Amino acid sequence: MTEVTQQGFEAKNYIRAISPYVAGKPIEETAREYGLKVSDIVKLASNENPLGMPESAKKAVAEAVTGLTRYPDGNARDFRDAVARYLNVPESWVIAGNGSDEILGLVARLVLEPGTKCVYSQYSFSVYELSAQENGAECVQVPARDFAVDLEAMLEAIDEKTRLCFVTNPNNPTGLALSPEALESFLERVPAHCVVVLDEAYCHYLPENLRADSVAWVRRFPNLMVTRTFSKAYGLAGLRAGFGVAQAPLIEMMNRIRPPFNMNSLAQAAACAAIDDEAFLKTVYEANRAGLATFEALFTRLGLTFIPSTANFMLVRVGDKAARINTELLKRGVIVRPVTSYGLPEWLRISVGSSAENARFAEAFEEALKAVA
Repeated sequence: MTEVTQQGFEAKNYIRAISPYVAGKPIEETAREYGLKVSDIVKLASNENPLGMPESAKKAVAEAVTGLTRYPDGNARDFRDAVARYLNVPESWVIAGNGSDEILGLVARLVLEPGTKCVYSQYSFSVYELSAQENGAECVQVPARDFAVDLEAMLEAIDEKTRLCFVTNPNNPTGLALSPEALESFLERVPAHCVVVLDEAYCHYLPENLRADSVAWVRRFPNLMVTRTFSKAYGLAGLRAGFGVAQAPLIEMMNRIRPPFNMNSLAQAAACAAIDDEAFLKTVYEANRAGLATFEALFTRLGLTFIPSTANFMLVRVGDKAARINTELLKRGVIVRPVTSYGLPEWLRISVGSSAENARFAEAFEEALKAVA
């Protein structure tokens, strides 16, 4: 299962086959490449919160800075207690993560190995495939239905070798959501030997009628883990704070492989302060809906196909000139996300920014379309 490289060390074949994750283009890199000022660049590529972090988190970070000469609490006890109170679950049901990405990787390490399978949808977060590949598992990508996660098809794909299934709600990069009824029916029929990870990174952007009580499902299904992040609606992307919630036996096994001190002191403090800041979350939700409406109006006026979103980004189809349009946007200091790696080469994903950033994008986008016409 290994192959000797030119450097002399041995690497597992299934590791060598991995294509590394590519993040959204950094502002500084764009500035250097196109001779622009950093201050003149608008980044709408990584689904970050244009409102920043709440004042509650800023205050907590300022206070926590004085303790940075000490290691953080390796068990993130205050953070896990805060999550447990917020969700009304036992503290033993919560695991802290360096962002929710780490939790996704940990559960994959726990249950996957060569000879097992991991099921996930077409047009879903690329980290799912990476997590399966790095553990030597077979990747089973289930075709989407009209760009949406097809839960019935995913259920049919689960067999006796399937140990893990990733489901995102709402989904990235499409922005489409699943109904609570469909999700519950799916969970009721997944066999007990398959762990389901319900990735709710964008759940705070869902309209009320599509918000599910996923924690109630955790109480019912021992094979379910729900993951959330503070990188999106809470605006703490640079601090890397996330968590998973599942019944105690699953959490206990994951803690055996969780790295020590995996959540830094500032992340713990900020997340504890922000988690129940409902006023801030309401402001974020309303600003995001306004931004999505701006995008919908723009793309409708231009006659472009787009996918109505329940997250904080939108997919728009620009055809076979997508790469050229992306370059033209970069020249104008606007960074969006090409999604060729997701199997969508004719589409671009645009994160919702502030009203000024959205207007800047709209102007640059129309100019870019004319430039490649």
